[in-house]
Amino acid sequence: MAGSQSSSSDEKGKDTAATGEKHQIEHESPDKKRPKTENEETDEKEKVDKEDTKEQSKGEAKAKQNQDKDDAVEPSKEPDMPSNTMEKGLVYFFIRGRVNINEPESVTDIARSFMLLRPLPKDARLGKGPIADAGNTRVIALPKKVFPTSPKDRFMAFVNMTDASYEKVKDDFLASTDYVTKTAGSRHTPQATPIAEGVYAMTSTGRESHFAYMLTLPEKLDEVQKELGLKKQGSFIVSTKNPKYPGPANARLPKGPEFSDEILEDFRNLRWVPSKPIHFDFVNAQVLLIGEPSIEKATEAQDKEQEKGKDSKEALEELEEDDLERMQHLGESDSESIFADLHVRAKDYPELQTTF
Repeated sequence: MAGSQSSSSDEKGKDTAATGEKHQIEHESPDKKRPKTENEETDEKEKVDKEDTKEQSKGEAKAKQNQDKDDAVEPSKEPDMPSNTMEKGLVYFFIRGRVNINEPESVTDIARSFMLLRPLPKDARLGKGPIADAGNTRVIALPKKVFPTSPKDRFMAFVNMTDASYEKVKDDFLASTDYVTKTAGSRHTPQATPIAEGVYAMTSTGRESHFAYMLTLPEKLDEVQKELGLKKQGSFIVSTKNPKYPGPANARLPKGPEFSDEILEDFRNLRWVPSKPIHFDFVNAQVLLIGEPSIEKATEAQDKEQEKGKDSKEALEELEEDDLERMQHLGESDSESIFADLHVRAKDYPELQTTF
């Protein structure tokens, strides 16, 4: 299926983030060398690989390991990607109706909106066919249901699932559930319904991190997409909350993310830091999404060297073109294409919803 904002002042309260604040983001012996054995060469390669993936999110690392498998991910002929792109991948947007509401007829009928993120290697292009299962899908839940579209929109989201295989996505996310309560009797939580699919890039502009996306499906936005704040090209500023501080009363989770000590050190005493892709690898990580009027700031070049080459917007547009051609051949409808890419049968799930 990682923003900016430093901690808010005590006078303004502990639960909000201010948009413009700055983040406090042995030599060998000279003796003649003997030839390396095969085992030593393997150990050295593993050491280099480990260093290369140290700063990667688990999602991107798994995507890179998956690149040799039979899937649509292909190495790019132009490996030099924009330096401000931290991660790129595929994004699927879903909604789930409220209890006992299988077909939402308005935003109020929706319980939550979701983003499924599928990280790809940063130098990857997309060929034909579905994406192979790298077991790196993340599910991000948005209780507000609508996505932010302007700087005044500040909505909390949280990581609901990480390192998910397609089987786990099918069983624990897409599926409906039925249960019984003593007070209300039988209750039905409906299946997840797709509303869009596209590509994304997480970028850094120094003081801020951004989540920029371009939609592939549906090709033309309709009522549902517009009501929920989706655009053909959109972006949010993304900031991760320090789990040391309590969140808003209506957005608290029973358990916080189990961040590594290294990640916790990055927070210091700040309430918010610019999001990094690795933050999205931890269940219950809380992220603040702040709307932006366009993707221009999220994709602008950050240095003179980058200005000479391909910028983040051009790279994202190229990926979107690859994705459009790929998805058009996965199924006869948008729904078939989306579910084929998730390795499930479209006939078992609701069709992509465009109208209420």
